[in-house]
Formats: sequence, C-alpha cells, structure tokens
Amino acid sequence: MTFPALNPAALLNALPGNIAQGLVWGIMAVGLYMTFRLLHFSDLTVDGSFATGGATAVMLIISGVPSPLALLAAFGAGLLAGLVTGLLHTALGIPDILSGILTQIALYSVNLRIMGARANQAVSVDKYFLVISLRKINRSLLTGALIVLAICVVLYWFFGTELGSSIRATGSNPSMAKAQGININTAKVLTLMLSNGIVAMAGGLLAQYQGFSDVNMGRGAIVIGLAAIIIGETLGEAIFGRHLNFFGRLIFVALGGVIYYIVVGLVLWLKMPSNDLKLFTAMIVAAFLAIPNLREKARNSYGKAAKKGGAGNGDAGAK
Repeated sequence: MTFPALNPAALLNALPGNIAQGLVWGIMAVGLYMTFRLLHFSDLTVDGSFATGGATAVMLIISGVPSPLALLAAFGAGLLAGLVTGLLHTALGIPDILSGILTQIALYSVNLRIMGARANQAVSVDKYFLVISLRKINRSLLTGALIVLAICVVLYWFFGTELGSSIRATGSNPSMAKAQGININTAKVLTLMLSNGIVAMAGGLLAQYQGFSDVNMGRGAIVIGLAAIIIGETLGEAIFGRHLNFFGRLIFVALGGVIYYIVVGLVLWLKMPSNDLKLFTAMIVAAFLAIPNLREKARNSYGKAAKKGGAGNGDAGAK
C-alpha cells in the first residue's frame, strides 16, 4: 500500500515552492550575515524589520505604488529600523542585544500602524503586479535568483571599497580600527542600517510571494537566518575550504536558506507534527554548528594517531 503523504511526486511538486521561498529567506540571511559575522553584533531587530518590510511593501502596493518601488520603500524602512538600533547602541550605550530587542518591540506597534491597525493585509496577484508570487513559481524562481545574485554582487563591491573595508576592520578588531582613525560607531550604525534594509526588503518579497503581510511574519526570523548562515558556510567550506572568498560566502549563505526550506519541505512531506518545526530547526542548526568542531576533533585525533604511529616505528627502527 502506498501512503499519499510519502508519495515522491508530492515532494517534487512542492520543491519549486520550497526553493522560491528559500531564496527569499536567503536574502534575509545575507542581510543578517553582515551584523552576525562581519560586525559580530547580535542584532535581534530583524524579527521586527522583516515584518516592517512586508507591511510597507503591501500597503504601498495597495495604494497604487508599483511593486519594485514598494520594495525600495521597504528597504528604506529597514534602514530606519537599523538606524534606531544603531543609535540606541552607540549614542546611548545600550548593549547590542538589548538595543535590538527594544527596536523589535517598538516595531510591533509601528507595523500595526503601517497596516492600519490590522494584524494582516492581503495583496492579490490577480489585482496587482507583484515581483514574485506563489502562483507564478517559474517566474518567482528566476526573479528571486537574479535578486540574490544582484545583492551579492553589490555587497561584494561595497565591502571592497574603503568604507566597506572600514566596516570589516571594525568587526575584526575595533580597537585597532579606532587606532587607525576609523569611526567605529559610524561603521556600526551603517552596517545595522544596511543589514536591516536588506532584511526588510526580503520581508517585502515574502509578503508578495505569499500574498499578504502579517504583523507576526518576522517572528523567529533570526533563527531561520542563522540556520541559513550556518548551513551555507558549512557547505561552502566543505566544498571550497580556504579558497572560499567573500563573494562565495554570500552566495552560500543565500543557498543555505534554500537548503533550509528544502529540509522543511521534507519534514512536512514526512507528516511530522508542524508544531515541532521549531524543534527540528534547532536540531538542524545544532547539527551544522557541531560539524566544524567535530571535523576539527577528527583531524586532531588522526594527527595524534599518525604521530604516535610514526614515533612507534622510529623506536622500533632504533632497536
């Protein structure tokens, strides 16, 4: 007897949708990558700015603004959210985690105001032109991939400039960067703005893709973003090792979002309880976090065994 839930055709049919949604979350992960890896800043603003981008994009589209311009406005809204977090941290001296939490909490009320005091707002692809849509998967896949590529190219160029290099230096060694005349507070604020701008744009894309924005659509976004970063980095380093450059890391971070949602699709296909999805997410992240450490331990154990073997052979030869 064949179980419909385990029909391979059902999994294959759902795969394009998983990939398209994964590309959107991959964009979000690329935005988070800048604060998490380059700046070493634990920014929890993204749970709020992601929803801000979705709310901004949907309300502007409903008001007659073309969807590409609505995405730019979502990016601008994310810039403002990042600016608030940056000023809370640099100007007021609030720790990074707390400054992000404060902005995230405030954005909940802001997002409700943007959506006219409603918890969600719908936008139909039948009535408006949307950049991507669940009902037009092939176009969404191509558009999503092109947007990912464009963002990675622009970021690769930007972080090669003097300003971008100063941001990377700030994250690598703030004291040394300050000694070299870099305004580290400005670098932090700019990075937080750019990061949340990209996150908000991803929120605008997801709202268009699923056909609605929701005040809670960003809840748990940071977990998905971190999962995508860890999965992408682990995969990229496993394939390219030390030859993986910055552009490659950005691409693999975006691919991490795709892989994450393919795994989510597999979990749903296996009819595992949807209430346990967060548990599976934590397990996936923990597994990919452990892989580099386990690999390093295995290398050290192999090296020690080889040294002992070599020493034993040397002693035997001496006798």
